[in-house]
Amino acid sequence: MCLLCETAAGGLSRRHLFRTGAALAASAGALTMPSVPALAKEAAPAANAIAPDKALQRLLAGNARYVANVSRNKDFSAGRMARARAQFPIAGIVSCADSRVAPELVFDQGPGELFIVRVAGNFVNDDGLASLEYGVKFLNMPLILVLGHSGCGAVSATIKAIQDKAELPGHLPALVDALKPGVEAAIARNPANLLAEATAENVRHNVRRLGQAEPIVSALVAEKRVRVVGGVYDIATGKVTLL
Repeated sequence: MCLLCETAAGGLSRRHLFRTGAALAASAGALTMPSVPALAKEAAPAANAIAPDKALQRLLAGNARYVANVSRNKDFSAGRMARARAQFPIAGIVSCADSRVAPELVFDQGPGELFIVRVAGNFVNDDGLASLEYGVKFLNMPLILVLGHSGCGAVSATIKAIQDKAELPGHLPALVDALKPGVEAAIARNPANLLAEATAENVRHNVRRLGQAEPIVSALVAEKRVRVVGGVYDIATGKVTLL
């Protein structure tokens, strides 16, 4: 008997009600239960769940694109909604505050891919270290890169403060104190290009400090879950050279 006939006859049969209820339940389940592909997507690893060396390769490949002027990250609206929910940076960058150094551009990485700590002279103090600890511990980023750059004014000022006893205003003496270890090590070697060597030695000093920073970073480095490296960015060419 059809539904219309049963209705006209004074109501639905118990058998039809049962069939109809089962069909509705199955339909509701199809709407609310995630499909197998959806479950697989939820279980997929985070975007930054890669080895430290792989993260470094991605940075260097991005820098090569930047140098060749073929950068591919141009649509910064892409992924905006996903980034509102979470971030998965592939690397932490300790960068100078110099306006000519823009890590996302230098490494051709989009928003959400780099976790950046910036300060004039690209050194690590306790605040910067705490930020990087957060990055490796809770954001699971596998790489930290200390990035110096050519013609660094902070390093140059530190050289003058040490060699010429120059007096700097305001809080700049505190910045000089932070840069002294690397700069003094370079001065002791009497290199042909003191500024370039002091810039590189400042990077090396901060790489060592981070690699030994307890209790979080050093432990992850020992487990090979995090790698700390250093490099220098040449402003004129755009190229990053690892140290």
